[in-house]
Amino acid sequence: MPSQLPAVHSGNVDFTSTGNLGFIHAFVAAISVIIVSELGDKTFFIAAIMAMRYNRLTVLAGAMLALGLMTCLSVLFGYATTVIPRVYTYYVSTALFAIFGIRMLREGLKMSADEGHEELEEVQAEIKRKDEELQRTKLLNGSGDVETGGGPTIPKKRWMQFISPIFVQAFTLTFLAEWGDRSQLTTIVLAAREDPFGVAVGGTIGHSLCTGLAVIGGRMIAQKISVRTVTIIGGIVFLAFAFSALFISPDSGF
Repeated sequence: MPSQLPAVHSGNVDFTSTGNLGFIHAFVAAISVIIVSELGDKTFFIAAIMAMRYNRLTVLAGAMLALGLMTCLSVLFGYATTVIPRVYTYYVSTALFAIFGIRMLREGLKMSADEGHEELEEVQAEIKRKDEELQRTKLLNGSGDVETGGGPTIPKKRWMQFISPIFVQAFTLTFLAEWGDRSQLTTIVLAAREDPFGVAVGGTIGHSLCTGLAVIGGRMIAQKISVRTVTIIGGIVFLAFAFSALFISPDSGF
């Protein structure tokens, strides 16, 4: 009877250790793929351009709320697939990582050096169109400057800068740009095979770093980033995670 106690204690230690490794592996995987997917992406340019024209804190808050909500929804979608036996979701997700990686490598190798400038111009045109629509709405309502998000007939309060039209515009543009994007699909795939809490934390921090960099650096960083290089590196990262499945068992816990 006493000889069974060490075995129970050892099992508890192994369980805790496996849980910690599962969280760390999911966290590292999520933050890595989000960074290589988002740098130079449409959502990155949206935050960069809007931050040059409007209050940076308002733009950051709107974009981060959209990305945080999208990350949580994606993790829930991925976690819902855990009703399927893990061995199937593990290898299906591995195949998807390999497909994403090969696609990104092909796209990156075919890109020209100034590929990102086209998407930057596209985002600028879209934001300009939204600004014109917003300005027309403000004029019809008899409100003030569009950049402040306030008007002369509305009492100025601190919380108004976070519920301003600019906040709504940053949230809406970011959410719509992220829906169906590669980073959303990647988050769903990761949540299906990794620790969902680790994926949620890693994904949120990855989005925060990219969006914060875009808001602080603005157009200068957007113009300096080589989308071609980031895409090629992203393809290698995706393939590395797919390749790791050859050495990690689906039942290992991470």
